Parts: sequence; C-alpha cells; structure tokens
Amino acid sequence: MICFLFLISVCSSGCIGTEKEPGIKEYGTDVIYQISTIDALLAGMYEGDLTVAELKQHGDLGLGTFNDLDGEMVLLDGIVYQVKADGVAYRVKDSVKTPFATVTKFENDISGTTDREMNNTELNRYIGTLMPSRNLMYAIRIDGDFSYMKTRSVPAQEKPYPRLAEVTKDQPTFEFENVSGTIVGFWLSEYVGNVNVPGYHLHFINSNGSTGGHVLEYMIRSGNIEIDITDGFYLQFPATADFLYADLSEDLTEELVQIEK
Repeated sequence: MICFLFLISVCSSGCIGTEKEPGIKEYGTDVIYQISTIDALLAGMYEGDLTVAELKQHGDLGLGTFNDLDGEMVLLDGIVYQVKADGVAYRVKDSVKTPFATVTKFENDISGTTDREMNNTELNRYIGTLMPSRNLMYAIRIDGDFSYMKTRSVPAQEKPYPRLAEVTKDQPTFEFENVSGTIVGFWLSEYVGNVNVPGYHLHFINSNGSTGGHVLEYMIRSGNIEIDITDGFYLQFPATADFLYADLSEDLTEELVQIEK
C-alpha cells in the first residue's frame, strides 16, 4: 500500500493555513481512498477482490466500476448505484466486488453557486477558480438542474477481457434534457498519471436515482458546488493474480485520453 499525505485547513476567508507540520499521520477522514490503478483498468484488469461493503468503509462519495466492467459506479450519500449499459441505475448489494474505485468521506470545504447556464467547460473553469492550489486533490459534488446531460456506461465483459479503449469504442451513450441530479467525482493533478485520471473525472446520478453514468458533457442552468480539499491519498493494490503479475510499464496516456472523450 502507498500513502501520500497533505495536511491543510481552509480559513473562512478562503486562505490556506497549515494545521500541523506536514508528515505522515494516522489514516483519517479527509483522504481519497483508491483501489487499483487506472492503468490496470485500461489494460483490462476488470476483476477485483474488494467488496462494496468494504469500499463504503472508506467513503460516502465517489465513483468507479464493478467486476467484469459491468457499468459505472456512483457513490452518493453512502449509497452505491450501478448504471448499467441499459442506462438504468440499480442499487448495489454489499457483496458485489469492484476492480477500480475512488472514494472519500466527503466534507465540504469550499462552496460555490451558479445561476446562469454554462456548459461543462465553463463550469469546470469556474470550479478551478475556487481551488486554492493546482497541486492538491479535490472531491467535487454538484447538485443542479441541467438543460442537457450526456453520459455513458459500459457493458459487462467476458474473459479474456479486451482493453478498455476497445470496449469504449462502442459504448452506449445516454442524453437527457431538463434533468436534475448530482455530479460526483474528483479533480486530480497531472502527477497522478498512470494511477488515476488527471483533471476532472465525474459521474452523474439523477435526482430519483434511476439513471446516470460517466459524464461526457452537459449544460447546467443552476446549481450548488461543494469541494472537499483532501489531506491525503491512499492507494490500495488488489491481491489478485492478474494485478500482481501484470506488466504495467506501458505508457497508456493516449488510451486514457481516448476513453475520457
């Protein structure tokens, strides 16, 4: 296991102050917890050994996928949703396993609002102005009304698993108009390359928990934005043979860019 820790606090004026001397501390609540790496998922390692019940011990907000790459995961307010390839969101049993997920125990540090229509590029730019540093890690929650939302999911795969870039070539996409719901996810710095997705990685669930998926693009009318500045990053490796004996030295940057389009 690897643990990187950044200790910070946010002042009411928006400034950043050091709460303690930087260094290793006991695993706490303001930590992004991750199982496996994005490169392992890109390479087709869709079988993990961590259950949803175990995952929820580490966070109440986040995203990921499920064994066999069976849909998109949305974790919101402690509830895990599985958006399958039919576009329908299902609540997930605790016994289901995940090969890749990123979660945190969400605590709002910075708030923002929008009351004008913006596309995802414009809103991402606005959220960026709220972040005190481009070298920290942020969990993001956006509760809003959207005039347009486009998402995707992925169908369950069978062994031998294809690479993720091959799967997403024919990914099902879903388009919604006049929908309310919640976007959850993360903004991570460029230095996480090979481990997670640099920049924004966001999933969506509608207000009644019936549909959603991996966010591709949207137009927001109005919404509330909450940002959790995390003080640590905890990476756990799966104990599966596929992961332990895989060659993960290949540069998969281009494939990551392809699947995030």
